[in-house]
Amino acid sequence: MNDKAFTFQTLHPDTIMDALFEQGIRVDSGLTPLNSYENRVYQFQDEDRHRYVVKFYRPERWSAEQILEEHQFALELQQDEIPVAAPLLFNNQSLLTHQGFYYAVFPSLGGRQFESDNLDQMEWVGRYLARIHQTGSKKRFTARPDIGLKEYLIEPRQIFETATLIPRSLKAAFLAASDSLIDAVMAQWHGRFTTLRLHGDCHAGNILWRDGPLFVDLDDARNGPAVQDLWMLLNGDRAEQRMQLEMIIEAYEEFNAFNTDEIALIEPLRAMRMVYYLAWLIRRWDDPAFPRNFPWLTGEDYWRKQTATFLEQVKVLQEPPLQLTPMY
Repeated sequence: MNDKAFTFQTLHPDTIMDALFEQGIRVDSGLTPLNSYENRVYQFQDEDRHRYVVKFYRPERWSAEQILEEHQFALELQQDEIPVAAPLLFNNQSLLTHQGFYYAVFPSLGGRQFESDNLDQMEWVGRYLARIHQTGSKKRFTARPDIGLKEYLIEPRQIFETATLIPRSLKAAFLAASDSLIDAVMAQWHGRFTTLRLHGDCHAGNILWRDGPLFVDLDDARNGPAVQDLWMLLNGDRAEQRMQLEMIIEAYEEFNAFNTDEIALIEPLRAMRMVYYLAWLIRRWDDPAFPRNFPWLTGEDYWRKQTATFLEQVKVLQEPPLQLTPMY
């Protein structure tokens, strides 16, 4: 993945509408921006009152081969009758180009927000995640990366080292906390799992509810352990998380076996996401959308809190992992 800065400054509304017109779509409404920092995503309506979403991919992030693997996975899931937002085909092509941009068009599918504290909804999601993983296990991504220590810990640590956003007076303490967290993750990480294609970013914000779950935004799809698509659904205290995990796994195993060795990876994966996310913000700081939406990143309080958060996660990693209730 290339970290070259890109700011979308040349992606104007006229550019977007021209790109859509090339595919026979005439925009008959405004372009409503949807919440996406990494890419640029807009909802609109055509002259026949059909609603769509168009997604322009950030250049220098994914290659055409990597985006096509995302699309192919979504289309496979759709073919397997799994509710997922899959790209539309134009002349049998899902990945389109215009003025150097890669983009794709999706149907606008709408729905209510997934209720992360609704155990019935969580049970449904557990079943569908098992089915997603059944499809995901049929083959592996070859162009897209694996979830691993290098991309999620080692490379971010190098970014922290040279980052000018981190206040000089706090940098040593932050780097020491980062190193402690990385060491703690490495001590807990294991390879006792089967790698498969994943949604990769399966949190509540990427699930809509339409008489059942609808999974959206496979932009971060990767190879990795199945538990990566489960742990971000857990919330609350430790007892609540254990109850939720047990419910998800019970529902999951109606369709697919779950390797309980992967439970020990939940807190390492959480730590990896913390580190990777912070490095991502630093990488994208040259994009004007980031200083505008994350102004606190320049404040000393933010970095003090991040240092404390990393050290707290070190303590969590030193505790025993979640345990399922024994079955007798």
